[in-house]
Parts: sequence; C-alpha cells; structure tokens
Amino acid sequence: MDHRLYPMIFKRKSFHLFRNLETVPITDEDITEIQKAYQQFIPLYPDIKTEICFVPAEESGCNRGEEYCIYLYSEKKENYLANIGYLGEQLDLYLVSRNIATLWFGIGKPQEITRNGLAFVIMIAAARIADETKFRKDMYKSKRKPAEEVWQGAYMDGVTDIVRYAPSACNTQPWLVRNEGDLYIYRYKKQGKRGIMPADKVSLYNRIDLGIFLCFVDLCLEHQGISMRRELFPDHGEDQEYVLNAVYHCERKQGV
Repeated sequence: MDHRLYPMIFKRKSFHLFRNLETVPITDEDITEIQKAYQQFIPLYPDIKTEICFVPAEESGCNRGEEYCIYLYSEKKENYLANIGYLGEQLDLYLVSRNIATLWFGIGKPQEITRNGLAFVIMIAAARIADETKFRKDMYKSKRKPAEEVWQGAYMDGVTDIVRYAPSACNTQPWLVRNEGDLYIYRYKKQGKRGIMPADKVSLYNRIDLGIFLCFVDLCLEHQGISMRRELFPDHGEDQEYVLNAVYHCERKQGV
C-alpha cells in the first residue's frame, strides 16, 4: 500500500458540512489523476471489479455543500462491502493528501444505481479547501471508544491507539481486535443496540466499516515494520455479536 497515505490518517476529518469554507475548484485534470490513482489502489479482493464516478454536487443528492460526490460501484460478490470500504478509505486518504476534504455519505440516493454492470454501493462527498488548517489538528481529540473496548490482549505500539480512529458509519466503530499472537479481527455489534441507523442498514454499513478499519490496520502495521499474512473470512451480514472478518499472522521485521 502507498506509504504516503499513512500520515493522512492524522490529518483527515469528516466534513459533515462543506459550507463556509474557502474552496478551490477540482479540475478535470484533477479528476483524471484521481481516477488513475484509484486504479493503483490495492483491493482486499482483486477479483471484484469496482469503479468510481465523479458526480457534480447538484446531481449527487448529497447537498452538504460539496463540489462533487464520488460514487463507488462494485460487483456484488462475497465480501464486496469490505472490499469497497478498503479501497474507498485509500481514496479518502489520497484525497486528503491533495487537500480535498471528504465525507463518507451513506444515505445518498444516486441517479445512476448501476454503471457498466456494477452496483452503486456508497458515495464520498468532496471539495478542495484552500485553508489546510481546516483539517484535523489533533486526531487524538476525536471521540472514539477507549482502546480497551476495541482491543483485547497485548497492545501494539503504533497500531492499537491509531487504528481505533478509523471512520465508521454514525461513529459506531463496529470492530474488535483480539491479540492472541495473531490478530483476530471481528465485526462487533452489541446485541440490542444499533444507534441511529435504520435497522436494515446496520449490517451493510458495518461491513463497509470493517474494510475501512482493515485499511488502517494495514497502514499501521506497514509503518511499524510488521509484516503479516492476512486471512479473510466471509461476512454475510449475520446478526451476531461477533463475526470474524480477518486473522493477521504478524511478524516484526529484523532490526525494527
């Protein structure tokens, strides 16, 4: 994965509104470069076809003051939701590296629900802002669950306290890591609680969230010089408290 994405973890924030910001237009050349960059991102599942499409704000159905919405499309194959989350978070961080503010927007209704045989999954609202200070100044002030709620077992320096800042739908943070030498990563849903999301959307968004979370995990492990072999498991959206999504067999590189 592109190591230049890692520092953007600390810079990115979710812009729930883009109004009252000094913006700079996203040009056609920018869009071409972003499309090219997307083609270089690493998927969780290389056999799942995906595509992105830039849609002007007035046609997007988002209405948060953005300039564009980026629609993410995918084949509907097993674990396609985690895959689009994993790719979409690379896109999110890449856009931040270009001073483009972003918002994962899950409730938008696109005009084009299919594109080139692929199904619409989710959109990311975007606008380039002129003032870089509008991005996150101190990530650690963001509201997140304490580490002990999302991580069991020995903590990993530079990993445990960073990955919990991954974005998630309605800030539900639906993940749990168990460090048993290997890292067991679960989609976690406390039974009887779903927050403000419609009941029929919880599983869908939480599976996208797990892909976003795995992107953070990979970037942090790589930054810490920890090599790993990753096993992925099917998640069909079962309404269970724990659903195993991945096991990371980790090995720290010599001299690190």
